[in-house]
Amino acid sequence: MDVMVKTFEELSNLELYQILRLRSEVFVVEQDCVYQDLDNKDQKAIHVLGVKNNNVVAYTRIFKPGDYFDNASIGRVVVEKNERKYGYGKEIMTASLKEIGKSFPATPIELSAQIYLIKFYVALGFSSIGEEYLEDGIPHIRMVKE
Repeated sequence: MDVMVKTFEELSNLELYQILRLRSEVFVVEQDCVYQDLDNKDQKAIHVLGVKNNNVVAYTRIFKPGDYFDNASIGRVVVEKNERKYGYGKEIMTASLKEIGKSFPATPIELSAQIYLIKFYVALGFSSIGEEYLEDGIPHIRMVKE
């Protein structure tokens, strides 16, 4: 998998389509969660794409401090179902953390994690903060990496 980092303006039509298809495929269809994925935040985000055979198979979007949370943040972390066995989740998150370190150095990083992924994020250096909450009907917890 090759990793690319792009602003919204740098995304091609095909890349944007593949990103939105992947997010819909996992967050709406696979997780059976009806929610508004197109939230007018993609235009502000830095997009981290994992591409394999000319297809986006892994993805995150990152935000500078203040654009989503008070801290820099990572969201919409997703890997295509058939590609999860290759460690692409860790790879795309590592690339996202590296990009935040480069673009927003010495800034804590925040995310809203689905509960079942706590161990995954802890292994990347995140700690849980606060209580569990529902986001779009799915249990989440706020996590921070200092």
